[in-house]
Amino acid sequence: MGNITFVMIKPCAVSHEHIGEILSIINKAGFHFVSIKMLHISKSQAEKFYAVHAEKSFYKDLVEFMSSGPIVAAILQKENAVNDFRKLIGNTNPANADEGTIRKMFATSVQENAVHGSDSDENAVIESNFFFSQIERFYR
Repeated sequence: MGNITFVMIKPCAVSHEHIGEILSIINKAGFHFVSIKMLHISKSQAEKFYAVHAEKSFYKDLVEFMSSGPIVAAILQKENAVNDFRKLIGNTNPANADEGTIRKMFATSVQENAVHGSDSDENAVIESNFFFSQIERFYR
């Protein structure tokens, strides 16, 4: 596809009231919001969403963290969406993120790195389908 990506504002950024600022940065970077909602995912939903990491040492902590409070999920549309969004959010470790990136501005640690963004076009579709039905999407 190449023109959509999935973003999740994580519980840490939601609890610190950074939703509006993050959404504004995304919008100013030229992304169109296809779909957006706020929800609290269950532990089993977090396990399913992050199943690709099930064998990794951080999986249990990640599931606990992601189900600890509300998140904001969105599908974004823009040409070269995945790569452009990855640049906008910055390095997973906020200490290594470039100035002006979302994670540099709002993350507090590698785990509490403010946002999740799809890492490939294929995962953008999978992740978007996890949270949104077709009737919840409004493409340009």
